[in-house]
Amino acid sequence: MTTESVMTKPQRGTRVAPTVLAGIGAFVLVGVYVLVSSIDLGLWTSLGPGPGMFPFAMGGLLVAMSAIWLVQELRQPSETPQGVDRGLVIAVVLSLALLAAVMDLIGFQLSMFLFLMYHLKIRSRRGWVSSLIIALAGSVGAFYAFNYGLNVALPTAAISVLNSIGL
Repeated sequence: MTTESVMTKPQRGTRVAPTVLAGIGAFVLVGVYVLVSSIDLGLWTSLGPGPGMFPFAMGGLLVAMSAIWLVQELRQPSETPQGVDRGLVIAVVLSLALLAAVMDLIGFQLSMFLFLMYHLKIRSRRGWVSSLIIALAGSVGAFYAFNYGLNVALPTAAISVLNSIGL
C-alpha cells in the first residue's frame, strides 16, 4: 500500500475541456475565413505579392497554430479549475471597443499608446520603464513601420492640435 495521495498522481485519460475545444474551433473558423477571403483580394500580381498575400499567410498561421494548440491539449490538457476570468474578458472587450471608437478621433499612435499602457501598466502591473518602451514601440513604432515602411496609412488624429504635432 502506498502513501501517495490521489491528488498528486497524474490523471490519465483526462479530456480536453469543451470550452477549450470551442476556442480552438473558433480560431480555426476565423483562420479558414481569412484564408478564403484573402484569395479574392489576389495573392500575387505582376509586381510581386498582392493585397491578399499577408492576410492569407496570417490565416494559414492561425489555422496551423490552432492545430498545434489542439495537439498540445490532447497530449496534456490545460487545467482551468477556476474557469474564465470574466473581469479580464470584459476589460479586453471594452478596451478594444473604446480603442476602435477613439482611433479616428485621436489617431492610431495616441489611442494605441493608451490602450497598451492600460493593459501593460494597469492590468498586468508591469514596471513603468518596460510599459513605456513596449507601448511606444507598439504605437509609434508600428505607425511608422506601416506608414513609411509598408505604405499603409493608419489613422491620424482628427483633432487639429494633435494632428499638428504629428499624431
